Amino acid sequence: MAQPYSARSRAIEPFHVMALLARANELQAAGHDVIHLEIGEPDFSTAAPIVEAGQAALAAGHTRYTAARGLPALREAISGFYATRYGLSIDPQRILITPGGSGALLLASSLLVDPGKHWLLADPGYPCNRHFLRLVEGGAQLVPVGPEVNYQLNADLVERYWDHDTVGALVASPANPTGTVLDRDALAGLSRATRAHNGHLVVDEIYHGLTYGMDAPSALEVDDQAFILNSFSKYFGMTGWRLGWLVAPPAAIPELEKLAQNLYISAPSMAQHAALACFEPRTIEILEERRAEFARRRDFLLPALRELGFGIAVVPQGAFYLYADISKFGGDAFAFCRHFLETEHIAFTPGIDFGRHQASHHVRFAYTQSLPRLHEAVERIARGLRSWQG
Repeated sequence: MAQPYSARSRAIEPFHVMALLARANELQAAGHDVIHLEIGEPDFSTAAPIVEAGQAALAAGHTRYTAARGLPALREAISGFYATRYGLSIDPQRILITPGGSGALLLASSLLVDPGKHWLLADPGYPCNRHFLRLVEGGAQLVPVGPEVNYQLNADLVERYWDHDTVGALVASPANPTGTVLDRDALAGLSRATRAHNGHLVVDEIYHGLTYGMDAPSALEVDDQAFILNSFSKYFGMTGWRLGWLVAPPAAIPELEKLAQNLYISAPSMAQHAALACFEPRTIEILEERRAEFARRRDFLLPALRELGFGIAVVPQGAFYLYADISKFGGDAFAFCRHFLETEHIAFTPGIDFGRHQASHHVRFAYTQSLPRLHEAVERIARGLRSWQG
């Protein structure tokens, strides 16, 4: 009899929303009009200048491996982006290009977490973060957070939950699923708290650029030793190109380069050449127009859901999600989501995908559909609430 699969594989939980997505696809195949508010992927196609740059790269034969750290020109372009957007001087040598933000997380967790050690993570939070830690035989200490702390870790929580097996804290700003942002003071407090324990601060800045009415500060503004995860998927709209980056302290770069060489050799070369166009003025203009559109969507959907009775205690400042309390309606989140999918053909995500803290009483809406579709979604939700409660 074959040996069972690894304990690490069995310990990694599936996305519960994938069962809902499979059912949504079945309904679509049967001819139903399904509104998708469950997937964290912008509805916009990759901006034309980026696509054109990718096509030119293919035509020029840029299909071979690059250096493990990534194209020098792209690392220099990212360095220039930090200078322009944040006023920071980041040596391109500190930047590694990765296969998506997931590649950056894989490098950071492989470098910083020994077996049996863990990072502190906010609960609710992006589930893959804890799963990557399990993959490297480490773990996640989930810290329950709510609206009273903006759904974020802070210095006091780091002090309260740090133990002898803690080696760092991973925070996200803007965060998934809540869209909340850490300001400079909060980042500085987290930096001081982790350094006091000789730990590492790792910051997911994947949704930077997608903030509304403000700009999110980078943790590098207050902590030059922080590890920064970022991606071309969200603000830059390159989800399928699988490209991200990691900014790390200079001393860590040789070890990270060695890991990159062994784990994935290099990020996709065509995607790297295409990403050079991300920082052109004409591309940034397109991306900023899209940011404004996301703001309009948030400003419509947030009050509309509140009026229907959903509890949204904190106005999200970034990303493209609304994390809503459904306690008023009773029932559990998965059954609630299933009801709306089956009766109204609208898909959104149960809170159980994002952790354990009050997860069964929350759902996440992704406003990654056009305003007319969101208007239709609200009408369907209002109708579905009547049948849910009826």
